[in-house]
Amino acid sequence: MLRAGYHVDMDSMQTDVVREQDAWAAVEARDERADGRFVFAVTTTRIFCRPSCPARRPRRENVKFFPDAESAEAAGFRACRRCRPKAELAPKLQMARRACVLIERAAARGERLSLEELGDALGVTPWHAQRVFKEAIGVSPAEYARGLRAEALRSRLGEGADVARATYEAGFGSASRLYEAANAELGMTPAAWRRGGRGETVTWTIARAAIGRVLIAATARGVCAVRLGDDDRALEAELRNELPHATLVRGELPFVDEIVRRASGAAPSDALPVDIRATGFTRAVWRALCAIPRGETRTYGEVASALGRPAAARAVAQACASNNLAVIIPCHRVVPASGGTGGYRWGESRKRALLDRER
Repeated sequence: MLRAGYHVDMDSMQTDVVREQDAWAAVEARDERADGRFVFAVTTTRIFCRPSCPARRPRRENVKFFPDAESAEAAGFRACRRCRPKAELAPKLQMARRACVLIERAAARGERLSLEELGDALGVTPWHAQRVFKEAIGVSPAEYARGLRAEALRSRLGEGADVARATYEAGFGSASRLYEAANAELGMTPAAWRRGGRGETVTWTIARAAIGRVLIAATARGVCAVRLGDDDRALEAELRNELPHATLVRGELPFVDEIVRRASGAAPSDALPVDIRATGFTRAVWRALCAIPRGETRTYGEVASALGRPAAARAVAQACASNNLAVIIPCHRVVPASGGTGGYRWGESRKRALLDRER
């Protein structure tokens, strides 16, 4: 899966000549779609790996790229025993990778690839193409394409294109389709996004909880941010940095007590309106997190399996990392399979404290 802000020109990897900038971006992102397109070798260890290898990333200056395993071996490097770069990719992963490329090429042209067209291009039935894609990538082909269109739309609006032009170039087809998707993909109307958030009024405040300071921000639609920290100025600066053009007003909010209770480990006592933007898969992950009982934890793999997508553990981790509503969406209840509490956007010690209090 793609991490936020990450893009690779996948067409440039179709030949034996790999653009090093794109290749390194794929290595940093552990992008499985790049597996089989090139390998990277580490000069200090004399080992070469797949782009998706789970091992710790080397320094950029110690990395060389080769179009295939044979070229790396000819240069004196040996294959990694962890990611086995000489082994053939699993057929399902190969198919999903080809599907990603096809969807991305269509999106780059401002076109939509139907499930029937995707199946024909892959030589399988539409149903089989969708099932394999979901298992390997973690989202459906349609959700993947919507994410690409949303990314293209944000990019074009950010470059100053007018809404009508950006709508057409991003492949939404019509303004009605764009505005139907606006809440899920952008979190605000396209015109407001183009203005960098201008026109959005966000009320915020900071309160004290048992685990530290809590910043709470909300639009007229609901809570848009809950952040944990130790320093009020740092929390405020982070909010202003993320919403540089919104009108930020410090004031009273009606649900502060409820959020403070949750941040202190208490059980929810009232429903909260929220205003968040996310893809369909990310929302599904967040719903799964809210279903984890208080005092219990699940691994990323267990959450992925619960969603019917056992191969999407990494995508689940990314969805947890993108959560902007601490304690409302309880990403602190997800832990690594290797043991321990694992990382947490607001600090591992705070994650441990939350889990201990819930237990």
